[in-house]
Amino acid sequence: MAERRAFAQKISRTVAAEVRKQISGQYGGSPQLLKNLNIGGSVSHHTTVPLTEAVDPVDVEEYLHSHPLAAEPGPLRDLLEFPRDDIEVVAAPRECRTLVSAVPEESEMDPHVRDCVRSYTEDWAIVNRKYHKLGTGFNPNTLDKQKERQKGLPKQVFESDEAPDGNSYQDEQDDLKRRSMSIDDTPRGSWACSIFDLKNSQPDALLPNLLDRTPNEEIDHHNEDQRKSGRHKELFALHPAPDEEEPIERLSVPEVPKEHFGQRLLVKCLSLKFEIEIEPIFASLALYDVKEKKKISENFYFDLNSEQMKGMLRPHVPPAAISTLARSAIFSITYPSQDVFLVIKLEKVLQQGDIGECAEPYMIFKESDAAKNKEKLEKLKGQAEQFCQRLGKYRMPFAWTAIHLMNIVSSAGSLERDSTEVEVGTGERKGSWSERRNSSIVGRRSLERTTSGDEACNLSSFRPATLTVTNFFKQEGDRLSDEDLYKFLADMRRPSSVLRRLRPITAQLKIDISPAPENPHYCLTPELLQVKLYPDSRVRPTREILEFPARDVYVPNTTYRNLLYVYPQSLNFANRQGSARNITVKVQFMYGEDPSNAMPVIFGKSSCPEFSKEAYTAVVYHNRSPDFHEEIKIKLPATLTDHHHLLFTFYHVSCQQKQNTPLETPVGYTWIPMLQNGRLKTGQFCLPVSLEKPPQAYSVLSPEVPLPGMKWVDNHKGVFNVEVVAVSSLHTQDPYLDKFFALVHALDEHMFPVRIGDMRIMENNLENELKSSISALNSSQLEPVVRFLHLLLDKLILLVVRPPVIAGQIVNLGQASFEAMASIINRLHKNLDGNQDQHGRNSLLASYIYYVFRLPNTYPNSPSPGPGGLGGSVHYATMARSAVRPASLNLNRSRSLSNSNPDISGTPTSPDDEVRSIIGTKATDRSCNRMSSHTETSSFLQTLTGRLPTKKLFHEELALQWVVCSGSVREAALQQAWFFFELMVKSMVHHLYFADKLEATRKNRFPERFMDDVSALVSTIAGDIVSRFQKDTEMVERLNTSLAFFLNDLLSIMDRGFVFGLIKTCYKQVSAKVYSLTNPSNLASLKLDFLRIICSHEHYVTLNLPCSLLTPPASPSPSVSSATSQSSGFSTNVQDQKIANMFELSVPFRQQHYLAGLVLTELAVILDPDAEGLFGLHKKVINMVHNLLSSHDSDPRYADPQVKARVAMLYLPLIGVIMETVPQLYDFTESHNQRGRPSCVAVDDYESEGGSMISQTVAMAIAGTSVPQLTRPSSFLLPSSGGRQHSTFSTESSRSLLICLLWVLKNADESVLQKWFTDLSVLQLNRLLDLLYLCVSCFEYKGKKVFERMNSLTFKKSKDMRAKLEEAILGSIGARQEMVRRSRGQLERSPSGSAFGSQENLRWRKDMTHWRQNTEKLDKSRAEIEHEALIDGNLATEANLIILDTLEIVVQTVSVTESKESILGGVLKVLLHSMACNQSALYLQHCFATQRALVSKFPELLFEEETEQCADLCLRLLRHCSSSIGPIRSHASASLYLLMRQNFEIGNNFARVKMQVTMSLSSLVGTSQNFNEEFLRRSLKTILTYAEEDLELRETTFPDQVQDLVFNLHMILSDTVKMKEHQEDPEMLIDLMYRIAKGYQNSPDLRLTWLQNMAGKHSERSNHAESAQCLVHSAALVAEYLSMLEDRKYLPVGCVTFQNISSNVLEESAVSDDVVSPDEEGICSGKYFTEAGLVGLLEQAAASFSMAGMYEAVNEVYKVLIPIHEANRDAKKLSTIHGKLQEAFSKIVHQDGKRMFGTYFRVGFYGTKFGDLDEQEFVYKEPAITKLAEISHRLEGFYGERFGEDVLEVIKDSNPVDKCKLDPNKAYIQITYVEPYFDTYEMKDRITYFDKNYNLRRFMYCTPFTLDGRAHGDLHEQFKRKTILTTSHAFPYIKTRINVIHKEEIILTPIEVAIEDMQKKTQELAFATHQDPADPKMLQMVLQGSVGTTVNQGPLEVAQVFLSEIPNDPKLFRHHNKLRLCFKDFTKR
Repeated sequence: MAERRAFAQKISRTVAAEVRKQISGQYGGSPQLLKNLNIGGSVSHHTTVPLTEAVDPVDVEEYLHSHPLAAEPGPLRDLLEFPRDDIEVVAAPRECRTLVSAVPEESEMDPHVRDCVRSYTEDWAIVNRKYHKLGTGFNPNTLDKQKERQKGLPKQVFESDEAPDGNSYQDEQDDLKRRSMSIDDTPRGSWACSIFDLKNSQPDALLPNLLDRTPNEEIDHHNEDQRKSGRHKELFALHPAPDEEEPIERLSVPEVPKEHFGQRLLVKCLSLKFEIEIEPIFASLALYDVKEKKKISENFYFDLNSEQMKGMLRPHVPPAAISTLARSAIFSITYPSQDVFLVIKLEKVLQQGDIGECAEPYMIFKESDAAKNKEKLEKLKGQAEQFCQRLGKYRMPFAWTAIHLMNIVSSAGSLERDSTEVEVGTGERKGSWSERRNSSIVGRRSLERTTSGDEACNLSSFRPATLTVTNFFKQEGDRLSDEDLYKFLADMRRPSSVLRRLRPITAQLKIDISPAPENPHYCLTPELLQVKLYPDSRVRPTREILEFPARDVYVPNTTYRNLLYVYPQSLNFANRQGSARNITVKVQFMYGEDPSNAMPVIFGKSSCPEFSKEAYTAVVYHNRSPDFHEEIKIKLPATLTDHHHLLFTFYHVSCQQKQNTPLETPVGYTWIPMLQNGRLKTGQFCLPVSLEKPPQAYSVLSPEVPLPGMKWVDNHKGVFNVEVVAVSSLHTQDPYLDKFFALVHALDEHMFPVRIGDMRIMENNLENELKSSISALNSSQLEPVVRFLHLLLDKLILLVVRPPVIAGQIVNLGQASFEAMASIINRLHKNLDGNQDQHGRNSLLASYIYYVFRLPNTYPNSPSPGPGGLGGSVHYATMARSAVRPASLNLNRSRSLSNSNPDISGTPTSPDDEVRSIIGTKATDRSCNRMSSHTETSSFLQTLTGRLPTKKLFHEELALQWVVCSGSVREAALQQAWFFFELMVKSMVHHLYFADKLEATRKNRFPERFMDDVSALVSTIAGDIVSRFQKDTEMVERLNTSLAFFLNDLLSIMDRGFVFGLIKTCYKQVSAKVYSLTNPSNLASLKLDFLRIICSHEHYVTLNLPCSLLTPPASPSPSVSSATSQSSGFSTNVQDQKIANMFELSVPFRQQHYLAGLVLTELAVILDPDAEGLFGLHKKVINMVHNLLSSHDSDPRYADPQVKARVAMLYLPLIGVIMETVPQLYDFTESHNQRGRPSCVAVDDYESEGGSMISQTVAMAIAGTSVPQLTRPSSFLLPSSGGRQHSTFSTESSRSLLICLLWVLKNADESVLQKWFTDLSVLQLNRLLDLLYLCVSCFEYKGKKVFERMNSLTFKKSKDMRAKLEEAILGSIGARQEMVRRSRGQLERSPSGSAFGSQENLRWRKDMTHWRQNTEKLDKSRAEIEHEALIDGNLATEANLIILDTLEIVVQTVSVTESKESILGGVLKVLLHSMACNQSALYLQHCFATQRALVSKFPELLFEEETEQCADLCLRLLRHCSSSIGPIRSHASASLYLLMRQNFEIGNNFARVKMQVTMSLSSLVGTSQNFNEEFLRRSLKTILTYAEEDLELRETTFPDQVQDLVFNLHMILSDTVKMKEHQEDPEMLIDLMYRIAKGYQNSPDLRLTWLQNMAGKHSERSNHAESAQCLVHSAALVAEYLSMLEDRKYLPVGCVTFQNISSNVLEESAVSDDVVSPDEEGICSGKYFTEAGLVGLLEQAAASFSMAGMYEAVNEVYKVLIPIHEANRDAKKLSTIHGKLQEAFSKIVHQDGKRMFGTYFRVGFYGTKFGDLDEQEFVYKEPAITKLAEISHRLEGFYGERFGEDVLEVIKDSNPVDKCKLDPNKAYIQITYVEPYFDTYEMKDRITYFDKNYNLRRFMYCTPFTLDGRAHGDLHEQFKRKTILTTSHAFPYIKTRINVIHKEEIILTPIEVAIEDMQKKTQELAFATHQDPADPKMLQMVLQGSVGTTVNQGPLEVAQVFLSEIPNDPKLFRHHNKLRLCFKDFTKR
């Protein structure tokens, strides 16, 4: 206990001493970092260390030792220390494929065989970190497991999803449309009916106890309990993981080493039938690769003869073993290609005659003629029987055929049927036989497939095919060799195959080819062992056929296999005297020279015994130099001697039966000794053949040696060619490996001299030889090195650990072995780069370390009698498993770099010292020693041999060698550092395990010297990383991750304080460099990888000492209760200073919580906006934190809330760090506005939403006043440091940061948070609130509809692209990711997922796979979308509830401290914002509860200070009162009722709430698309019900006031219903809104609201001019009231000022009697009734005019604005305005002649169906260039839909309509194009195009007629009627259609018509001739119309009609003369 107190005091002393130390100079000078550190308002008082430097870690072991675990056993206690069973050493039995494992049969084995067998059978030695899977690398939130963990989530109800899908809604609409169209003329519906509606509606459920006066604390408690119940525990399970590449800290467990198979193919032979059946036929199958000219499988022999045929051979064939009866085989193909053929060869029993003769019958007889040829057949049969009896044991070649494998596979793949019938034949009539199949197959696909090179060869997934081979080729006796076969096969692929000309043997062979199943039953290995799952031994088996891969395969041996294949190839007996013609070769495997010494090791073929002692080759009739195509397979004995040999005996077989001629005559002998100088002899041989039996003792010599007295064929020349191939996992077949193993075994057996090759090595020469053989390992072939990798590494390690004793000297081979290992490993790395994981670890090596490697003296079940396992013989210095250290280890030398010479370090000083030290340590170290007996043995050994054993510990030796190595060796080791690191770690664990030290304290586990070596190693490697990261990027990335994994491993086994020290060392070196670089991002990125890997330790939390409080404990020892109680350890008397320490990255924090400190420091430094060049790392560092938190979140160990609170404590500073980044976070609130909410959520309010509704912030900002706290809270606008632009984070990064923030807020201890909040300044609290505000937007529920829209990658892509771009530009994608990608590409490429496969198509495949992945993911199923929406809904709910919890804490803080009320506005703002977002019913209920509590605690907040917010709140509440979800409505109406009640209680009047609610409703109704008044009516009823039940206020005026308000609201609602009817008819809708607005003429706030609603509607439809007019009217209205309120010269005097903008404005003047005085409470209190508001409105009006192209009006608007700004001396605003004016005027200049404003039509409605539109005429304003057809189509379509197509008629002419002539049951519309009409005097003023299109009230249209009723007649009878219409207001107005109030007509006589025409013509001509430049085409067109007297009767015609004679009617004189003048004018032109 005393220690503990001391420790505590140590901390507190510094604090006390350093109080308020000045800090300016202490943080490396960056003001930003300074800020970062002092977020808590109070300054950290420790000696400060800048964030860019690492602090000294706490000594973990010391700390844990001095702080006994206080907590009771349980989850909290488990946090404090690693579990006891953290690391386990497991001996896992290795899986054996076969029922019995493959081992040699002999009991006596030589050491090499013994080692090999041991290596193939011993258990795996696995070191298991039991909890490893809980580290972040296996974070379940990043895997598919996330789906699993999301099961059982409740479905959150969202209004947006509940919104009607459109059908029901549509019907309702149609219904409404069909109802009467009239609008009552009273501006609002009648009171009575409205109240009746209301009385009859149903209220929602009332909330119980709402009206009780409960104390606030109780309410809070109740709310909190409600909120906290049933919450989702894991936040991150709901948050989609950031899409990273494979997480860098995941080290996958390597694959278990196992036997290699390629792609496996199952071939079943079903039947073989010839035209005639006269004798048995024998078949074999094998695969050949034509391109490699290689046989790529052994033979599979099968026999499909009938029992009757088999019977013919009975005398010759002993009973068949079942293994030889197989008819199906599994072939393995590692390198599938287009060149693979399946070759089938047939043999038959030898008979007289050459092959051609014997095959003849098969070619001529047809099965169909069997009856006809009966006798001939009988005769043939008889002959066959004779031959079988006599020559039954010999065979002759007969026929062959081949199948092009890939054609079958690819065509089968392309067929639709389940299995394919393929016929393969030859001959002309059959078409090209290799291509011919059922017609359905030769589709384009199969042909394309064959051309595409290697890619298409995937055998793992094609459709099974059944082949029928119909034609065989006769074997040519002289063309049997493989060479010939390859020629034939190559030829077969050509279309004009020679083979086709041959006459085929017709037959039918049926074969099934299919991909082999995963684990087929009844399988035999090539050695005939039964593969597992062999339920019954009597079933016909399937044979696995051994593959001879076409190219090298690099896979270590894992099973015992020892086979020999002998291929006799050819024999040349041409020069041999005597008759030798029908030659066969008998092959035997002999173990001695006696004929009886033949071994039964030759595998049988088909239908015969399993093994035999001899094999015969097939006979080629009458051929003295035959070729053979035999394959003889032999099972080699494990131990070979010099006497084993192959014996070949040549016989002449006499086919004819002659008297006294023996059946076979020996004609020659030759042999091959199996061993040569101890190595297996294989390869090509050309042997001489002896004529007589070889002499005694021949077997040790080779036949090439001329033995005296022997006769040889052809003078001892080589005449017999034979090839011998071994497939063996005993014989390396590599001279260098052989030599090395032989020397090692010689040491083992201590047999000297050793014979190796031709050398004899004596003991005195052994050392040099051994060393040279070790270094010569480099020259060996790679393939055998890989095959024997496990054994080779074992032996090298053994040499390190137990230096051999040679000639009495201990020889140190550590260095040599280390070098050899390094070079072997690098060779593997370079040559097998396809075999690497993302960290560049070669999978073969990784699995060696993981499964195979063990300390050499810890072999279990050691076979040898000697002490300690492997070859534990006397000549090794063995000190097995003892806990004793050799003397040298006891010299605790401390040295910076190991200065010990590795070559002498192990040599004992003198035997006595050694013994003494052994005995000494023995006495002191009485640990329970697992094999203590060996310690005695060692001394006994010493007496026995007089030599002294030493045993080194491998990890110590390895560290030493590594530290002292240099040059190329060091480089090699660095390249593959991971290998040595992992080896070292496993060695350390094994050592601890076998020495029983896993329980020991960590401080005493390893000697000091070793720890020094490790420090030196780590330090130099960190140095390498720093110095080389730019040059060798890829290598350094690997080195960096390897080092990090190494340290991560050490944390599990070494002194943790020491490891933290190592981490600090690395950190220091890297940091020093980072801050000196100009572009540090690459190195900083490496640092992050390093840190992330270390922090992925499964006990990361424990390593951070989560229970070490940074404060001295309050009580002498915290009692259990206080440790577990909520405020654990924070008793109130702890000074609050300590709280700040917990929330800042203070030095104590960074020391105690070392790793967490590093992580958060990195975050703070990288996110710091001034951090130069680190911008590209944002995503990376944020992902690191996100990954840590999300893995804590899902960790079962931290499920308990108390424990989670402890974990969250490690991240408290995160809150501060994120608060610092506020200005850089992506602004989710903005995207919110642009995106426009999902349609189902009403556009909430005019400020934050909607296109051109007055965005108040904009208005204000333009007006230059400070922004009221609205869209983005004002503190966001704090000047950023140094005023430089912040780069914002991507959405993804911001979202990750915010979810981390929420996690900490959710899980941290509330009392701690509250204490900290109390310390924060108002500014900082506001910042926190801003963050929460952002969180609300960030996690808003998107809605199912959005998910459906996003259902493709498009949405994600755009986000990712930005991040990828950043990364690419900043280059933080390092070589590692490249490697990951490469290794993935590798896997994708090779078909079976193995790493073999050609390299060429890497590029192509990679692109392909990327493209593929995207397309596959495009369409998500319905269920997936549902699931996504479900998760998103839960996330939104949980996130908002956390925000709510935090707000509650903030409010409590305010209540407790009774200061900082100013932040309540911020709290309210966040609350309101969250109500405005798309929220679930669950959240809203809690949200309303909190809001009610807030209002009841601080009523004056809303009603006096934050009046803006009051308006907002009313709007939100109303919006939710109209929700379609019951519970939301009942909560919202309760809140609204209480709001009124509270307002009333403050001042007996709730005018403010009344006003705001009425305005809100108007705004809601005016803008919301699918607003349902039915729901709102129910809420209003609920409010009434509350008022009726409220006993307390029964006596006051309150209930009546509520009733008035509710009825008033209901009126507005009724208007809404009407608006809803006209939803589809924009004109009608605007009319209606216009009317409602008129109804509010005397309530300025509401009129303003409706004018704005109209503006919004117009701008939605792009009627910008109208929208601008609405805004001008609004401004005029505001001006009227402002001028009443305050008289300021520069303000407009009311609406008169605006006349120039529009003559209509005067209707806004407030002159009527009932105008309210603006001073009254609640009137004109809106934010627009201020100077700033006015400016904002005008700004927006100007903007809208500008969009409408009416630049002249813009000028007028600014004329009103400029005086205001001048008065305010606002130069900035004035410069902006003049800039805009300049723009406007220059546009007028540029667009001269190109401006278009609008087209006008007169529309008349006739028919009772139109309701109050009947007989009304309007002028409609349509967009410019609208054709008559367009508007008529639009109206016709619209009304046609409403009344039915048949009811509606469009009147096609423009004559006056006679009502009586119309059908009363129809509706008529008349549409006429009208033009603006001006009197001549007006034309003087209206000069420009704009003048002629602005302020229009009169329009004209013309109707031609003749007196007799026709429309058109001849010139002299053509009259014309001009109609002039006058409208009630001038265009443009706040509506797009205006009533016609006056009509006048003018009638023109024919001559007047002519005059008008002529004037028009003259004008056109004038225009055409004055074109500049001249336009001949236009002139030509005009002239044609003027002069030609064509259809359009030209001037000539006019002159003839009217001017030929002077009129008699004097009235017409004037006209006559006028016309003449016109002509005169015309001709002048």
